[in-house]
Amino acid sequence: MKVITAELIARAVGCGRGLAETIAAPLREAVAAYEIDDSSRRLGCFLAQVGHESLGFSRLYESLSYRPERLREVCSDAKPGTRWRSLLPRVAELANNPQGLGNAAYGGRMGNGPEETGDGYRFRGRGWLQITGKANYESNRDIVRTRFPDAPDFVLVPDALLEVRWAAITAAAFWSHHGLNELADGQQFERITKIINGGTHGMKDRQDRYKRAMAALTA
Repeated sequence: MKVITAELIARAVGCGRGLAETIAAPLREAVAAYEIDDSSRRLGCFLAQVGHESLGFSRLYESLSYRPERLREVCSDAKPGTRWRSLLPRVAELANNPQGLGNAAYGGRMGNGPEETGDGYRFRGRGWLQITGKANYESNRDIVRTRFPDAPDFVLVPDALLEVRWAAITAAAFWSHHGLNELADGQQFERITKIINGGTHGMKDRQDRYKRAMAALTA
């Protein structure tokens, strides 16, 4: 397995050299801790899947600032009966209102308190895999602390997930905890996608990213 340098990351991910330099050391630490760097196939799958979810490792938080027309489109496209669909009548109130939208969209679920508690916005998506909801912040904290006892309490300090080191470690911990190393070994790319995404959204981009990563890792 090649040494994970900034140059290799830039080629494998298709990102700029500056970003590659920023994420190189945290990425090396994270993938080594969770045996993701044991093979090119594991690492290639990880870079492809996490790269898709994080817009090429450039996104560390969920943007909840929507223009009215875009929010109306998002709510209209959501399945009937879902929380996002239920927000359609509140578009005027919630557009360009990240805090209000976060609380309305995520309040009262995923371990969050009701909308008025502010938990929805407090525990909005953060990290490379967009950890969302108080219950998921708690579970990721507990999983990470089995190997990194010094990990922050993500519930008390949610913005710790905006640090590249913890974004990398939580992504790798999720990967390992859900058995994705073994699925990568078995070339179960679609199953990995479903575990991460809940469906197969963005499959072409994920596959393209995998091809790019493998070309760089096996050159």
